[in-house]
Amino acid sequence: MKFPAERQRVVDVSRALADRGYFAATGGNLALRIDGEHIAVTPSATDYQTMEAADVCVLRLADLVKVDGERKPSVESGMHAQVLRARRDCHASVHTHQPAASACTLLGRPLLVDDPEHRRLLGPEVPLVGYAPSGTGWLSGKLGRALRPDVNAYLLRTHGAICCGTSLDATLLALVALESLALDQLRTRIAIRLAGERAPDTALQRLLDTIDAHPVQDVIA
Repeated sequence: MKFPAERQRVVDVSRALADRGYFAATGGNLALRIDGEHIAVTPSATDYQTMEAADVCVLRLADLVKVDGERKPSVESGMHAQVLRARRDCHASVHTHQPAASACTLLGRPLLVDDPEHRRLLGPEVPLVGYAPSGTGWLSGKLGRALRPDVNAYLLRTHGAICCGTSLDATLLALVALESLALDQLRTRIAIRLAGERAPDTALQRLLDTIDAHPVQDVIA
């Protein structure tokens, strides 16, 4: 098996992301740059709790030809390749269905980043990439046109988020920062809405209470 350490790292991090709600069932995927020519990518439609290193696919970054791995690569491999080809400084790309950030994709606008620590991890804003079907060249092309050298996080309209970083750990920190930012944005919008209501909206208040009680979990393995 080629590149066993990198492929096991993909397994370990995928399980941690699934445990903490950033991946859902078989949804979500990641790519790790191995060297100048190869990336390790999660397999398609695979339970992360049973996935093994041999299941992780090794692809040529230039053309996504598989050079090792017992399963089909993620259908989002093209999206990860767009990131890692354009951002030579980045060594990982992670696509999640994390709850708060995914909810923010429905708002139809980018997220502004004011907090200095969040700006360091994410960039000055989190752009919104327009809708395209999952796993298509249309989606990866839209993401490719949206990529910026100073931005490490993107919302995918109705689909989730994708983050990148100079290392896998840096990418995970960006995911956590994005979820924290998204929770803050949702909390603020709901509080403003409640303040303007003539009669108490109990459903909105319950949602706000849920957000206030929602912990943003670290995913550094």
